Amino acid sequence: MNAAVEARKTLPLTGVCTALALPRSSLYRSLSPPNASLHKSAVKKPMHPRALSMEERQAVLAILHSERFVDAAPATVWATLLDEGTCVASIRTMYRILGENGEVRERRAQATHPTRKPPQLLAEAPRDVWTWDITHLRTTVKGRTLKLYVCIDLYSRYVVGWYLSATESSAEASHLFGTLAKRERIGRDRLVLHADNGGPMRGQPLADLLETLAIGRSHSRPRTSNDNAHSESQFKTMKYRPDYPRQFDSEEGARPYCQNFFDWYNYDHRHAGIALFTPDDVYTGKVDEKLAKRAETLALAYERTPNRFVKGLPIPKKPPTQVAINPTPKPPPPGTPGEATQRQEVAK
Repeated sequence: MNAAVEARKTLPLTGVCTALALPRSSLYRSLSPPNASLHKSAVKKPMHPRALSMEERQAVLAILHSERFVDAAPATVWATLLDEGTCVASIRTMYRILGENGEVRERRAQATHPTRKPPQLLAEAPRDVWTWDITHLRTTVKGRTLKLYVCIDLYSRYVVGWYLSATESSAEASHLFGTLAKRERIGRDRLVLHADNGGPMRGQPLADLLETLAIGRSHSRPRTSNDNAHSESQFKTMKYRPDYPRQFDSEEGARPYCQNFFDWYNYDHRHAGIALFTPDDVYTGKVDEKLAKRAETLALAYERTPNRFVKGLPIPKKPPTQVAINPTPKPPPPGTPGEATQRQEVAK
């Protein structure tokens, strides 16, 4: 702080505070006279001429404490006394007097929800983290939907497996993941399975299976869809396809559509989140080969018409090496405007 005070004499104030990561308000406060920094609440305010005297306030409190009005709201007390030809104070003043005596609170205990820590998962290779969810497919029968279980690999966005049913239950989810774990040869303590807080996701059959297979479990916070954003995004990709039907006639009619869609999604869909490779390319390790082919093609294009590439030789983008759910925010570099505020938010 002393360095900021000395530097202020010869340097611009904003530049000094930015360089020292110091809010300007802190510097102004240090330069203010001692009396100016007193909080407003420390200064005793004179009593308003229209305010009730202490004796009148005690009389109002005695009325509110009386056996007749002890369980009545101030509005009821005020109206009752007014009908009887008495006016001792306004409704707001009654509330104010009760508040000063610590007597304004909820009559019944209110439910409180503890702060839940957001799930934080990191995938650095295929089969590190799977995320799954259930979406409803409308049918021609009003009020009846088909339930589509979909599990995707977080690192590659590859749809590992899907299951279509007329119902949703933890037993069916257990059957799905028992099949997938065996087919993908998931070792013990190798995989984390992330889902939301639905009944099938937290049911006992699935919990028993995951414990037996030593597969870790992770769940979203209640009413927080962003904690499972990758599955939600995959459902949107499906339902916004041009050929997606608004309704399905039956489970048998929906199954071929789902099969065709997931084949396209895994093997033909150029996913923006993985540098426009297909999920199968990343899941099966074909990225390096295709990346070299892209680099070669771009190099040939650059040789033919270098004037069209104003930034020089183009380098094809690589898929991310890490994919996270709720990643830890990185602190801003030193000297960044607003760094002090951002650093406080990160600390929280």
